[in-house]
Amino acid sequence: MNTSPTALLQQQRTLLQAEYAYEKEEFQRITEATGVARKVARGLAWFPLALGRSYRNSLDQLVVEVTRTEALDTDHQFEPGKPVCFFAEDASGLRHGSGGMLHYYKFVGQVSYVEQDRMVVVVPDGTAVEQLREAGHLGVQLYLDEYTYRLMFEALDRVIAAKTGRLAELREIFHSTMPTSKFTFDAVRFPWLNTSQQAAVNEVLWAKDVAVVHGPPGTGKTTTLVEAIYETLRRESQVLVCAQSNMAVDWIAEKLVDRGVSVLRIGNPTRVTDKMLSFTYERRFESHPLYEQLWAVRKAIRDLYASRTGSSDTRHQKIARLRDRATDLEYTINQALFQDTKVIACTLAGSANHVLDGMKFGTLFIDEAAQAMEPACWIPIQKVHRVILAGDHRQLPPTIKSPEAMRGGLGRTLMEAIVEQKPQAVSLLTVQYRMADGIMQFPNHEFYQGLLESAPNVKYRGILDWDTAMEWVDTEAIEPAGNKSAAPPFGATNGEQAAGLSKVNPAEARLTIDTLQAYFEKIGKDRVVEERIDVGIISPYKAQVNLLRHMLKSDRYWRPLRGLITVNSVDGFQGQERDIIVISLVRHNDEGDIGFLRDLRRMNVAITRARMKLIIIGHKPTLCRMPFYKRLAAYVDELTP
Repeated sequence: MNTSPTALLQQQRTLLQAEYAYEKEEFQRITEATGVARKVARGLAWFPLALGRSYRNSLDQLVVEVTRTEALDTDHQFEPGKPVCFFAEDASGLRHGSGGMLHYYKFVGQVSYVEQDRMVVVVPDGTAVEQLREAGHLGVQLYLDEYTYRLMFEALDRVIAAKTGRLAELREIFHSTMPTSKFTFDAVRFPWLNTSQQAAVNEVLWAKDVAVVHGPPGTGKTTTLVEAIYETLRRESQVLVCAQSNMAVDWIAEKLVDRGVSVLRIGNPTRVTDKMLSFTYERRFESHPLYEQLWAVRKAIRDLYASRTGSSDTRHQKIARLRDRATDLEYTINQALFQDTKVIACTLAGSANHVLDGMKFGTLFIDEAAQAMEPACWIPIQKVHRVILAGDHRQLPPTIKSPEAMRGGLGRTLMEAIVEQKPQAVSLLTVQYRMADGIMQFPNHEFYQGLLESAPNVKYRGILDWDTAMEWVDTEAIEPAGNKSAAPPFGATNGEQAAGLSKVNPAEARLTIDTLQAYFEKIGKDRVVEERIDVGIISPYKAQVNLLRHMLKSDRYWRPLRGLITVNSVDGFQGQERDIIVISLVRHNDEGDIGFLRDLRRMNVAITRARMKLIIIGHKPTLCRMPFYKRLAAYVDELTP
C-alpha cells in the first residue's frame, strides 16, 4: 500500500527527532567525557586561544577575534555559520585538559569568519566579551547546531500541515504519482554546450514544478546549472540559489559572477577572497551611501543606553525615535540591495535569514542536492513556486549520525525520491571532461549503466607514454620499499590498527608514499614541478590521512613538491580533481571486515577525482571478499598490459 506524502514526511520528522536526540547525546558525551587534547585532535576544538580585539561588524553584531596559539597539522571542522561555545581550563590543571577542570560559558557564539589559525566569532553582548577577557586558559569548541534543527522541524511542520497552496501541491507532486507539468515552447539552442547539457537546460526551462539535473563526475554539472540559471533570469526577475554547505554555495556563486550575473551572498562565505567579499550581503550593505548615517544612529543608540544623564523617560523617547530611524534606513538599504540583484545565494538553512522574510521566488535551484537531507530542502522550498535540483545521488550522501535514523531512511534525499518517483523529470549529463577513458569506464558501468562517454580531448590523456590509467598495488604481494627515513610513528606492524575511532595502517602508508615517489621518478621530478602536475592522496580514514601528512612533512624528498600534493579524506575531495590520485584503503584483517568502505558511493567519489592516473593501495584478500572490489581488481588487471 502506498504511503501518503504527509505520512512520509511525518516519518521523516520522527527520524529527524532521533537524529537530533542522538547528536545531542553525542555532544554531551564529547563535552563531558572527552579530554581537550582529543577534541583538538579531532578538529572539534581550539586550545589554547589568544583573545584579540572585539568590535561591531556592519550588521551591528558584536564579534571577537581569537587565534589558536599552537598551530597543529590537523584539519578542523569550524566554518562560517557554525555555533560554538567557549570554555576555560582551571589554571591549576595540566596542559591541554589532561587534568584541569573545564568551565563552559553559558552563551553560544557563531563563527563569522575562519582561516587557518584565526577565527572571528559573533557573541551575544559585551558581558560575554568581559567574561572571555577574564579567562586564563581559554578554548573554543563546536556546539550543537540546534538552530538548524529547529528550522528543519518548523519547515516539516508547515509542509505536513499545508492543506492548500503551492507548498501542498509541491508536497503531493514530490511524493506521489501526481504527474509533473511542462511548458511547451520550442527548445532553445546553446551551441557551446554538448547535446545532453542543452537538453538539461531546456528541461529546466520547460519544468513547471520540478526538474533534476543529474551530473556524474566531470560532466559539467556546474556549467549546465549556471546556464540554466542565466537563461531562467531572462524569464524571471530574480531566483534563489541554495546548497547544503557554504563551500558549495560559494562555488556556484563565483561561477555566476564570472558569467556576469549579479549575486547577493547571504551568510558567511567559506572561500574568503576579494571577489567573494564583493558580493556578500555584509560588504554590499556597508558600501551603501546611507550606511554611514545608519552607523551614526546605531552609535547614538548605544551611547544613550550607556548614558546616565537626563531623565529616563526622555532617554527612552530618544532611543525609540532613533530606532525608528535606524529601521527606516535599514529598510531603504535592503530595498536597494535586493532590487539590484538577480540571484540570492545562501545555504538551505541560510534561506531562513531574517533579511529574506516575506520574499517569494519563482524558482529555487538547489546544487549538490544529493548531499542535503530532505527536511533541510523544505526550508527554502516554502518561498518558491518550482524547484530545480542538481547533483549526483551516486556520490556522497548526507551525513547521518544516528544508526536508527539511518536505518529508517533519513539519508534518503529529496533528489533520490524525485528520481525514483519522477524519472521523466531527470536529465542525465552523459559526456565527461575529466578522466582518461581507462579510469572512467569502471565507475561508468558500476554506477551509470554505461551511459557516459569520454570527451575526445580527455579520452586518451596520460602523463607517460605506454602508461596504464589505473593500477592496484596489493599490500600482500609487495613489501614496503624505498626511503625508510621518515618512519611512521605507529610501529611497523603490517595490517590495520585502531586509532581511536579511526583506523591506521602504517605499513600501507609507507608503501603509499614509496609508490608515489617511484612514479615521480618515472615522470622526472623536474617535470612534475615545471608542469605543475598535481596529486591527491585520499584515504577514507582520518588517522591514515594524518599519518600520511606527517610522513610527507618529515621527508626532505617532498619539500619542493608539497605545494602540489593534497592529502585528505574522501569527503574532503568531493568536487575536486587532480592529475594523479593515490588511494590508501587501509583495511587489512583476516575477517574481511571493511567497515564503511562498503559505502560504494564513497569509492565512486575517490576513483573519479583522477584526471590521468589512479593508483589504488590496498590488501586484496581483505577487500576482494566484497564483489565490488573483486570487480575493480579484475578491471585493473584487464587494463594492465
